[in-house]
Amino acid sequence: MSLNKYRPMADKWVKKWGGSLIEVHPNTYTWTAFLLAVLAGYFYYLSMPILLILVSLATAMSAFFDALDGAVARIAKIASKRGDLLDHVLDRYADIFILGGITFSAYCRPWLGFLGILGVLLTSYMGTQAQALGGKRDYEGILGRANRLAILVVVPLLYLFFSYAGIAITSPYSTNVIELAVVYFAVAGNLTAIQRALGTWKSLK
Repeated sequence: MSLNKYRPMADKWVKKWGGSLIEVHPNTYTWTAFLLAVLAGYFYYLSMPILLILVSLATAMSAFFDALDGAVARIAKIASKRGDLLDHVLDRYADIFILGGITFSAYCRPWLGFLGILGVLLTSYMGTQAQALGGKRDYEGILGRANRLAILVVVPLLYLFFSYAGIAITSPYSTNVIELAVVYFAVAGNLTAIQRALGTWKSLK
């Protein structure tokens, strides 16, 4: 289930309760979301379990501001192609910084992190290819960005819970819940990319 279908709810919330939020330029929210993602990636890289609480908080706030920029732009009627470009570019950098932080941390094997980054970037690329070829942006698939951010908010807290509760993940390989999330991104990301590529292919003449 893709969480992107709940985007109209964000617009309604901002319109009803976020009057003062509209006074801030959407690009400010875009940059804030990006900087929070960089911070989350840095905290991952430090590999200090206590910082995982801040990782979860920074990721959640990044997701909030990322949703807010588009909603404010649409409601304030100041949406622009430049703003859309900035949003897409910083979103990709944000993805790389968060997953890069995991990849170079003690929580994940680098080669798995690389595959996770590959799956995430291909998912986003295939989503925008449909738009580039004259169609609508494709949000279909099991690993949309909203879903990915939701997982990244919950996973650090699960890691802490399992660690302090003494719960070990039983598998033939030494792993943890953060690394398992990266594996999911690698598999689901590439499957979503293929799904979107096939959908775009069918729509072309």
